[in-house]
Amino acid sequence: MDYINKYIDYLKYERKLSNNTVMSYSNDLNDLYLFFNEDIIKVTYKDLVKYINSLSNLNARSIAHHISVINSFYTYLVNNEYIKDNPSENIKSPKLAKKLPTYLTIDEINKLLDIQLLTPYDYRNKAMLELLYATGLRISELISLEFSNIDIDNSILRVIGKGSKERLVPFNDSASKYLKLYIDYYRDEILNGKYSDYLFISNAKKPITRQGFFKIIKAEVNRAGIKKDVSPHVLRHSFATHLLANGADIRVIQELLGHSNIVTTEIYTHVVNEKVKKDYEDAHLRSK
Repeated sequence: MDYINKYIDYLKYERKLSNNTVMSYSNDLNDLYLFFNEDIIKVTYKDLVKYINSLSNLNARSIAHHISVINSFYTYLVNNEYIKDNPSENIKSPKLAKKLPTYLTIDEINKLLDIQLLTPYDYRNKAMLELLYATGLRISELISLEFSNIDIDNSILRVIGKGSKERLVPFNDSASKYLKLYIDYYRDEILNGKYSDYLFISNAKKPITRQGFFKIIKAEVNRAGIKKDVSPHVLRHSFATHLLANGADIRVIQELLGHSNIVTTEIYTHVVNEKVKKDYEDAHLRSK
C-alpha cells in the first residue's frame, strides 16, 4: 500500500490533478490492492490479465479506465526504479464506442435561462447559469471563482484550470449584466453580514458546492420543462457546440475550454457534423 500512497501523493503534489481525478485513481488502485494484497509489485502480465477478466461486470469504459490507471501506476514504479519492467505494458483496452456529448439546443438554452427573478437566489442562479453558458467553464472552475479572478469592466475571467493552468476567458454582455446585478444588489444580502472572497454564495453563507450547484441546475431544468439529463458539463458542451456551429475556430474553442490537446476539442466537430446530417435528412424531400 506504501507504493500506492506514494503514487497518489505524486498525482496530488507533482501532477496537481484535481481531487476528483485523484480519488478516481485511488479507488481503482485500492481495488487492485485488494485483489493482489502485498504482491502488488510482484504481479506479472498474466496476473493482471486475470484481474482485468475479473472486472467483467463493469462496462467497457470503466474497464478501460482501470487499465489506464494500472498502466500509469506501474509506469511510475518503473520510472522511480521500484520495479524493473511494467507488467501492464501490453494489456489492451477494450474498444469504446465513440459517444458524442449531450448538448442543449438554442431554444432549450433560452428556456433554461428564462428564470423568473424574484429573490436574491434567483439572481444568483441566473448569473451562474449565464456565466457558465457564456464561458464553458467546468463546474469546479465556476464554484472556485473569487473576486480577484474577475475583470468586470472588460468582461474577462482569469480561470485556474486542470493542472493549475491559467487561461483568460471572455464573457458576453448578458452574463456581464446579470453578474453585475448579482454582485451590486444581491450577493451581500445572501451573505447577510458575513465575508467571503468567493463569488457565488450558498444559502448557508458559504461558497456554492458542486453538489449544491447540481441541485440548482436540476431544479431549473425541471422548471424549464427540458427532458434531457442536464449537468453543468452539458452547458460546457452546449457552449462549445454552438460556437463551432456558428463559425468559431476550433483552436479558439480549445483555448477557451482549457483543453491541452486539440483532439479533445475535435469531438465537437463530430457533434456539429451529426446535426448537419440530421437536419439534411429531416429537410430533404428524397431522404425519407
